[in-house]
Amino acid sequence: MAVDIVMPQMGESIFEGTITKWLKKPGDKVERDEPLFEISTDKVDAEIPSPSAGVLKEIKVGEGQTVPIQTVVGVIDAAGSAAGSSAPAPAKTAAPAPAPMKAPAAAAPAPAISRPAVPAPTAAPLAASSASSSSSSERIHSSPLVRRMAKEHGIDLSAIEGTGAGGRISKQDIEAVIAAGGAPAAAPPAYSAPAPAGISRPATPPPPAAVPGAAGAQVHVVLENAVPREKMYFGNYEVHPMSTMRQRIAEHMVASKRVSAHVYSVDEIDMTKVAALRAKSKDEFEKRYETKLTFMPFFVKAAVAGLRAYPTLNASLDGTNVILHKEINVGIAVALDWGLLVPVVKNADEKNILGIQRNMNDLAERARSKKLKPEEVQESTFSITNPGVFGGLFGLPVISQPNVGILGLGAIEKRPVVINDSIAIRSMCYVTLSYDHRVVDGAIAHQFLHKVKETLENWNEPVL
Repeated sequence: MAVDIVMPQMGESIFEGTITKWLKKPGDKVERDEPLFEISTDKVDAEIPSPSAGVLKEIKVGEGQTVPIQTVVGVIDAAGSAAGSSAPAPAKTAAPAPAPMKAPAAAAPAPAISRPAVPAPTAAPLAASSASSSSSSERIHSSPLVRRMAKEHGIDLSAIEGTGAGGRISKQDIEAVIAAGGAPAAAPPAYSAPAPAGISRPATPPPPAAVPGAAGAQVHVVLENAVPREKMYFGNYEVHPMSTMRQRIAEHMVASKRVSAHVYSVDEIDMTKVAALRAKSKDEFEKRYETKLTFMPFFVKAAVAGLRAYPTLNASLDGTNVILHKEINVGIAVALDWGLLVPVVKNADEKNILGIQRNMNDLAERARSKKLKPEEVQESTFSITNPGVFGGLFGLPVISQPNVGILGLGAIEKRPVVINDSIAIRSMCYVTLSYDHRVVDGAIAHQFLHKVKETLENWNEPVL
């Protein structure tokens, strides 16, 4: 019996996914719930388990391709006969059109929000020799749906370089061209520097992605170049396409800087009391609770105290409406080898040091092993990032939308400090608050920082 492998819906707001790696090849035996392939979405990267035991019979969607949810990406022979397995279809064979995508039903009417447009296709690293030996029809790898869309919009598929495996032109590629205004020009690139063998450069800049702005306005996100392309390609170099996650991070950061009026306030905190408490308690804490005690839960608790006192920072801005959140959900930035995620400690105000530490450790571990659920990186009301863990004195972090504030933590270092006309050695730390001046004024920002400082310098909560 054949069992379809489908692109799963990883969250209500996620409508497509990119296959980044197949962990099995056709003919391999698989067990039910065994990791089968890896995907990347707007929210998370994840390993997808096999829906059935058997033999992987066919891979329909290759690595690097982006398809809508519920698209069949492969087939498992549940009977387990390796002899019946087949290799992936040749690149020139058109893949079946993805099933129509249905958006989840809404419980109540909600304001319309534009999803970011799909980035324009960039050329895949194809060898020129193989392409030149093929006929025109063989070079244009696309599905019937893509060819129909191209015909309806008068688009020449031969002028598009696809982003799919083997240079296949995907639905996302054709939609990006349509969004850009029609068929791409066949004119030569604007730069003159020769590309390295086997690598093609994008012929056109990506189309702008619309993101919500104030009062219903749309702010267009374009990952444009700061200098002409011909000034980038010189000497010896390699070209690495951005991963799906890296593209989403770039889009989010550019959108945040363009939408929010970023202002920064800096303060210095004496962490001596907290450092002494942690040093005294960490061994017993780890022995008793089987988890290490870090400084981060202390900062989370201090931020919670500040957000309770100044709820304007625990907010989001929808046009001209300020949404004051009743829950305090703190996003904690986690650096990964392949990018950055901000998993969320939900209801942080209801947790003690142990609860926050366990929650953080669990989220960070699953972020690094690609086991996070989409809802675990959503609904943050405030964020914290910690460049200090890498030795940074302080930073000026970009606000994580839709928050209006983010707290940046510097390294905790021993420094000489004047106390009552005497010099003492204290454990000091710089903290930076980035806030959206559309919602938060400087007076509130500095009072918030003072509350964080006061909470940490006068810490009185036990950890054991």
